[in-house]
Amino acid sequence: MVTTTKDRILEEAAKLFTEKGYEATSVQDIAQALGLSKAALYHHFRSKEEILYEISLKALWGLVRAGEEAMAHPDPEEALLRFMEAHARYFEENYPFFVTMLQGIKSLSPENRAATNELRDRHEANLRNILRRGVEAGAFRPVDVALAGRAVLSLLNWMIRWFRPGSPKRAVEFARAYHDLILRGLKDGDPGAQGA
Repeated sequence: MVTTTKDRILEEAAKLFTEKGYEATSVQDIAQALGLSKAALYHHFRSKEEILYEISLKALWGLVRAGEEAMAHPDPEEALLRFMEAHARYFEENYPFFVTMLQGIKSLSPENRAATNELRDRHEANLRNILRRGVEAGAFRPVDVALAGRAVLSLLNWMIRWFRPGSPKRAVEFARAYHDLILRGLKDGDPGAQGA
């Protein structure tokens, strides 16, 4: 696959934003890392925020596609596992894009943030759909689907704080362990214990 200058700018910017933070990285830093002039960089992107926005969209679309493939599985337990594995795998394989997206959303303009939030909400809605199907099928006990969905995504997204690509254990292995924990929480336990 041919890498365009635009792709190279996004890749290098995502690395720098992940290492130094969005606010601390200048357009000059990005141009210098690529051996480009600022004018050449501005030929492809009008601003640093536009670069952040493109990185965020790319990361979110990747997550949405991965999640929707998992969602297609008819068994809710398996669909949930595949969703969590897909999220973790995408995170590890696209680490700088994922981290930049997750940490940089607050730096986007309200208009751009609304567009990224729409994709984020779509990804979360896909997860809720799996959980709702599980509840309706009796595979999961009746739970607050929105709360359960946020719990799953919080577990997965928090990995940016401590996981690093190249670690002995892959992100998908942690996702499987999380799935086991979540699944036990979604199953019917002792009815008396639920009111405790």
